[in-house]
Amino acid sequence: MKGYLVIEDGTIYAGETFGSQSERFGELIFNTSMTGYQEILYDPSYKGQIVVMTYPLIGNYGVNSQDIESYKIHLEGFVVREKSKIYSNWRAEKSLDQIFNEHGITGIEGVDTRKITELLRDKGAQKAGIFVGEQDKRQMLEKVKKSLPIVGRDMVKYVIKNQPFTWNNQGKYKVVVIDCGVKYNTLRLLAEKNLQVVVYPASAPYQEIDREKPDGILISNGPGDPEPLTYVVNTVSNLVEKYPMFGICLGQQILGQVFGGKTYKLKFGHHGANHPVKDLKTGRISITVQNHGFCVDINSIKDPDIKITHINLNDQTLEGIQHKKLPVFSVQFHPEDAPGPQDARYLLEKFYMMIEHGKKNRH
Repeated sequence: MKGYLVIEDGTIYAGETFGSQSERFGELIFNTSMTGYQEILYDPSYKGQIVVMTYPLIGNYGVNSQDIESYKIHLEGFVVREKSKIYSNWRAEKSLDQIFNEHGITGIEGVDTRKITELLRDKGAQKAGIFVGEQDKRQMLEKVKKSLPIVGRDMVKYVIKNQPFTWNNQGKYKVVVIDCGVKYNTLRLLAEKNLQVVVYPASAPYQEIDREKPDGILISNGPGDPEPLTYVVNTVSNLVEKYPMFGICLGQQILGQVFGGKTYKLKFGHHGANHPVKDLKTGRISITVQNHGFCVDINSIKDPDIKITHINLNDQTLEGIQHKKLPVFSVQFHPEDAPGPQDARYLLEKFYMMIEHGKKNRH
């Protein structure tokens, strides 16, 4: 069916809608990954956003049940140059149309994704809407302008489960994951390292996590603005001196605030699987998976016990910190990848060794 992508700056693109055929609103951002559209669809960090894929053909290998990264699709809408009319892969089980209908998501194809990407690069992330059928253009634009922004909203509460659950009940050491929108591959990789994995919602009181007596705590990725998440900052503040701790993406933004740092919104964010990051200690450059619209201000890190460990080579933004005295570190990128290169998985090994070292020192 004919539809429209309407951007708050007044730009309107006509295309063909697919999926649930309902109006959708969100922050319009672009992702530069060439593959891995399924993992992107299921990534909770995209809650509140409409994702533009820069790669021109999407949907050609279908969707399967092994590569999902959450219990549902969380993004608000999907924009592609061309949706493949057929899919073919030995693991494929469903098409994009099928899962979009199941999850109530609307996509649009046949629009100039390169031009849209240029617009977002030049003007920054914009509010946008996907509309189905012919409508008055002024009314559509007015709806977009009145839609809720990402800034200042707690998006985490929309993606997390309300009750704790066990992902892996056997392992050498116990890790509690503070779930701000965790991707399943993080849990899979922790379990592969022979770790017992217990997941607590970000809203859980710190006393509940403390009662688990974990050997380590991982603060997960998640969507939106970190500034409203004062309850998560409070939880981590009460646990950070007790347990080895590793923060990923939003987890870094939480730890950054715990140690006195400030966060800010990036112009168009980092979304893709090809972002070069430099380890300042070793000089090693990793090609990383990234998905964030906010960042810790590198100039706001004043605590003398906090060391900057990684920077982004594209824009020199902060990509990693580590405490000099406590077994605590974090990165802004995704060592669990999914989708993308596995260059940064060594950080999960670092977390494991930190847990093991702490366990030995306690005995």
